[in-house]
Amino acid sequence: MTKNKTNKEGRVGAANKQLILRAAEQEFAKNGFKGTRIQQVADSAGLPKTNVLYYYKSKENLYLAVLEQILTLWNSAFDLATTEDDPAEQLAHYITEKMEFSLTRPEASKIFALEVINGAPNLKEFFKEYHVVWMEGRAQVIQGWIDQGKIHTSDPYYLLFHIWACCQHYADFSAQIVQLKGKEMERQEYAKATRALIQLILNGCGLQVPNKYC
Repeated sequence: MTKNKTNKEGRVGAANKQLILRAAEQEFAKNGFKGTRIQQVADSAGLPKTNVLYYYKSKENLYLAVLEQILTLWNSAFDLATTEDDPAEQLAHYITEKMEFSLTRPEASKIFALEVINGAPNLKEFFKEYHVVWMEGRAQVIQGWIDQGKIHTSDPYYLLFHIWACCQHYADFSAQIVQLKGKEMERQEYAKATRALIQLILNGCGLQVPNKYC
């Protein structure tokens, strides 16, 4: 097999996996884990059922892959923050990306919420191996800001929990928002809500909102 052919097959495989994961995300959000069938995912992705099973072997493996991708995407914005950084800039950027995720990937947020509400039975190992480690590292950064007097908050964990709760509300409770506001939120309203949330969180931590987020 030539190198070009191998590279081409690798690109096709990666593209197919992303098609499958996005389709699975939509189906699991709509039907739940029990109500989703591999054939539904295949139809949504526009691929044969055999392709889905070739890459993920089972519905359980596919579901876990979706959950792991959600956590990886959620956490990426804050991964590189250090105690030397400006907490106002880092937190404002993190909130902005979390809100953008709720706007563009609401299905992902709903899948994760349902999994956790049910006790996170499919995430236990991944939580231990990745998510807990990520959380401990980010909490250490925030604690460093606290120790240096850069930020005023009582507990790093609570701060992150508050950010998650506020940002994910716009995805998980979108039906309630529609009922109360009489329409779906468009991008302009999301931008306004994002600015309001940044102001609320940063001011509560004794930080000044950077000009570009005002």
